[in-house]
Amino acid sequence: MRLETLLAGLEQPPLAMHSGPEVELDLTTADITSLAYDSRQVQPGGLFLAVPGEHTNGQRFLEDAARRGALAALGPRNESEKLPLPYVEVVEMRAALADLACTFYGNPAQHLCTIGVTGTDGKTTTSNLISTILDAAGNRNGLMTTANFKISGQEWENASRQSTPEALDIQQFLRRLLDEDATHAVIESTSHGLELQRVRGCAFDIGVVTNITHEHLDFHKTIENYRRAKARLFEMLDPERDKGLGIAPAAILNQDDVSYEVLKPYCRVPILSYGIDTPASVRAVDLRLGAEGTRFRTILPDGEVEIDTRLVGRFNVSNCLAAIAATYRLGISPTVIAEALAKVQGVTGRMERIDEGQPFTVIVDYAHTPDSLEKVLNILRPLTSGKLMAVFGSAGERDRQKRPIMGRIAAQLTDFFVITDEDPRDEDRWQILQEIAEGARSVGKDEGEGFLMVADRREAIAAAFARANQGDTILLAGKGHEQSIIIGTTKMPWDDRRVAREQLVKR
Repeated sequence: MRLETLLAGLEQPPLAMHSGPEVELDLTTADITSLAYDSRQVQPGGLFLAVPGEHTNGQRFLEDAARRGALAALGPRNESEKLPLPYVEVVEMRAALADLACTFYGNPAQHLCTIGVTGTDGKTTTSNLISTILDAAGNRNGLMTTANFKISGQEWENASRQSTPEALDIQQFLRRLLDEDATHAVIESTSHGLELQRVRGCAFDIGVVTNITHEHLDFHKTIENYRRAKARLFEMLDPERDKGLGIAPAAILNQDDVSYEVLKPYCRVPILSYGIDTPASVRAVDLRLGAEGTRFRTILPDGEVEIDTRLVGRFNVSNCLAAIAATYRLGISPTVIAEALAKVQGVTGRMERIDEGQPFTVIVDYAHTPDSLEKVLNILRPLTSGKLMAVFGSAGERDRQKRPIMGRIAAQLTDFFVITDEDPRDEDRWQILQEIAEGARSVGKDEGEGFLMVADRREAIAAAFARANQGDTILLAGKGHEQSIIIGTTKMPWDDRRVAREQLVKR
């Protein structure tokens, strides 16, 4: 694509063009073959996008991009007098990244029904449920979540440790979907993804929220900023948007959650609410919660349907309701929705049972926030005849305020727990453990009797298993589907499920 055509797609025109070391770049003739924000991915004739990040700055890699054959680079203001290649300055780099990606890939979201799912907990499960229902209705679709990707039935794990990929990756994914004749895309939209404009250009038709609790204050600083980031999804829902797909945009809000009143003012499109405790448009009644599954009756605006699912727990009823409301809004029949939910086996790393013949129960779950940890423990307590134990930690260089809260929750809801590494990164791992332990001590738990601190996660899991007897339940929380643990700046291979199996066999 001509560079001139690409730049014409920017909402804000470039600030300036700087010549390279030898020749000035002619906008009318320069032909761009590819886009890349990682200099290692630059192809000859490509445009390098020098994105500023939390830990580094893309402008540091201009030389590398030039060596690899980049035709030009685009980025924020650059004061250098000597640039290794032609450089285009823009006002807002992240907006420009999304605009360029949309233009380069032909604005694929304008030809797809796009569904954005946000919230603190339950995003991945809800996104997968929506995709499963779309499959059952015969709608070829794609899925992007923290745990997995899917294109028209082909599924693979998300090993990137990035819940919402960069805008360039998203638009490339949507283009691939369109090329494979898909009609729908489900995109997990995190607060980071919304704030950093990664989902800009996704032209969402349906916006879904699960809940909004305490998370990511290391990045957003205040709960108000965090909520405001989530609200961006609903601001993106345009009542005037018409893709010619016969879909009227809508917001799917949780009337049981504080997020309902927070997000409602940002919605310019019709709201379809869901809930259990409140008289919402889509409501679950007659809940029957069991260890092997859940049944409930769903009241819809024009009828009702019985739901029987293998997913367990009240919070999964809420996740199901969010998916039901979204797909019902898309015109999928309640019968098809019910049949799809009855076939759901579960989501990788979400309440996943690990069974190697041991006399106690081991559950792996991604719960890494106070709210999600509390919900999972409350589900497991009545299902446990013996002791309820947990192994968990808190990520380094992330929200520190939640650490003592999680320690207090574990102290109040378990019989014993082990505090361990999650992703310590460059923080002092023992300091993280101590901050969690402060919460446990505040409600009377003593180290050695009520809990242990074992930094090495493998040893922590082994320590919990060593204390387990018949009828006990052990929750391994915080990692779920993840395939690595970050120590310092290094991603070390890690999988709670694999390590749990190894330790169970060893035991």
